[in-house]
Amino acid sequence: MQQMTEKPEIKVAILDLYDGIANEGMRGFQDILKRYRAEHNLNLSYQIFDVRRKCEMPGTGFDIYISSGGPGNPLETEGTEWEKKYFNLVDKLEDYNLSNNSNKKNVFFVCHSFQLMCRHYKLGDINMRRSPSFGVLPVNKTGLGLNEQLFKGLGEPFYAVDSRSWQVINPDEKRFKELGMQLVAIEKERPHVDLPRAMMAIRYNDYFFATQFHPEADAGGMKGMLLREEKKDEVISEHGEVKYHEMLERLDDPDKITYTQRTLIPNFLDMAVSPTQPSPKSRGLLEVKEE
Repeated sequence: MQQMTEKPEIKVAILDLYDGIANEGMRGFQDILKRYRAEHNLNLSYQIFDVRRKCEMPGTGFDIYISSGGPGNPLETEGTEWEKKYFNLVDKLEDYNLSNNSNKKNVFFVCHSFQLMCRHYKLGDINMRRSPSFGVLPVNKTGLGLNEQLFKGLGEPFYAVDSRSWQVINPDEKRFKELGMQLVAIEKERPHVDLPRAMMAIRYNDYFFATQFHPEADAGGMKGMLLREEKKDEVISEHGEVKYHEMLERLDDPDKITYTQRTLIPNFLDMAVSPTQPSPKSRGLLEVKEE
């Protein structure tokens, strides 16, 4: 125990945006952090902040921030007290990273947080999907995504849990270039559907990264949820029985969800914990064209 206290402390803030709704995401983040701490023998601790329900917000004293998904319309909370505090924190972390401080603040934004940040930066159009997207689905890297270090080890395409009724589409290429941001992943191609493909992952800057899918989701938790009678009926009603059984098959494949869960956020933690590593951002002109 004495040896642990001598190691530098790594403090992680988990921003819970689920508004009290039962979910698998918060457990997924904690499982990844506990596993990472054990595998690397780190003095790593985390604290959870109930952002939407209790208006709790961390200060800038943490090393790493993870901002979760959550329910509801990402457009209708603009101007609420919790959201003002949320973006105030984002601005403070950006200012901190632009200063001469050597230990930067790394932030990972997921799903609802991704949508809020895209609205904040005005990167594209946010709307409700024609039907909810739910399941274990392929995600395509863009040209820039092929060089994204957080995707290191992931295939093309790679598989992730997608669970959203809202989406961010029609990337504003001019805005991306102005801000130096990079679209690194997009929604799977759907040749039979004449609809734009949603943005699925963005590198906002060297220290802010976001996904519209759920890299924290694990196969066991997802399977347990899908096997519950009410969820099974809901998925079959929305997507059909064939799609339901396809989801279960993909959850059993170790190269899909399990691999993504053990790769993407751990890659982010590698970069955040080892500030001596090279910048994760590959420089160059942004490409938003589909590959």
